[in-house]
Amino acid sequence: MSDSSPQIVETPSGKDAAYENFPVGSWLLPAALRPHIAAYYRFARAIDDVADSAELSSEEKISRLTGFEDAIHGRNAADDAYVTGHRMRASLDETDTSPQHCLDLITAFKQDAVKLRYDDWDDLVAYCMLSAAPVGRYLVDLHGGSDDGYGPSDALCVALQVINHLQDCQDDFRTLNRVYLPGDWMAEEGSSIDDIDGVKLTLQLRRVIDRCLDATTLLMDNARALPGGLPSRRLAMESQAIINISDRLIIRLRQNDPLAMRVALSKPAYLWSCLLGVAQAVMSGRRT
Repeated sequence: MSDSSPQIVETPSGKDAAYENFPVGSWLLPAALRPHIAAYYRFARAIDDVADSAELSSEEKISRLTGFEDAIHGRNAADDAYVTGHRMRASLDETDTSPQHCLDLITAFKQDAVKLRYDDWDDLVAYCMLSAAPVGRYLVDLHGGSDDGYGPSDALCVALQVINHLQDCQDDFRTLNRVYLPGDWMAEEGSSIDDIDGVKLTLQLRRVIDRCLDATTLLMDNARALPGGLPSRRLAMESQAIINISDRLIIRLRQNDPLAMRVALSKPAYLWSCLLGVAQAVMSGRRT
């Protein structure tokens, strides 16, 4: 008898919403939209885990990611291996949301399968525009758009992605030989790839990290317009909370060594950032 069970294509990493730097589908957002946000996060997590698998070849990663791409396009509806993609497609149809916010993620993670280094800051930002900005764009569209377009949301999402890269720089290098640091800045500061494998930051690598944080701070300046341009007060609350979390993480990364410790917010600091975001959005007073 032949085995008719579906092929297993997902590679769960065990990471969940608690791992993220931002609240995922939190109580701040409208209850009716939370299942769709959960479906998007589940889809993004599934394809990210494929790209981050240390067991799969680059060719196999791209093949599986192409299967998810087909699911978003509705091409392989009978393939149960891609049920997460099919559910995402159904959610997009139900909410009349662009599939591009999923397809861009797939493009980014296909890039992850083959690209291990980034030449400069612009090269890194271009990657983040595919790997992170679609998440914010999806949420903006789902909540009725923004008076300011995607710009502030893009800035916040790229900043968050860079922060995450700095937090995980050693793990990314040791596990997958990926370096999400601008190569020209490393050369200019006299830092080498081997520095990332150390027990603590060298002075040279510290300067590279600080340059990344300086550039991220400029992104945050653009991101601050996001809450005020949103017609959804609930999304404004969430986005302000994420802005507060990002600001605090930048400070902590300036003060601490991401090679010596996992630089993250304590639970009280995280909660305070969220509660403050709610208060700030409510006090703005211009949204319903």
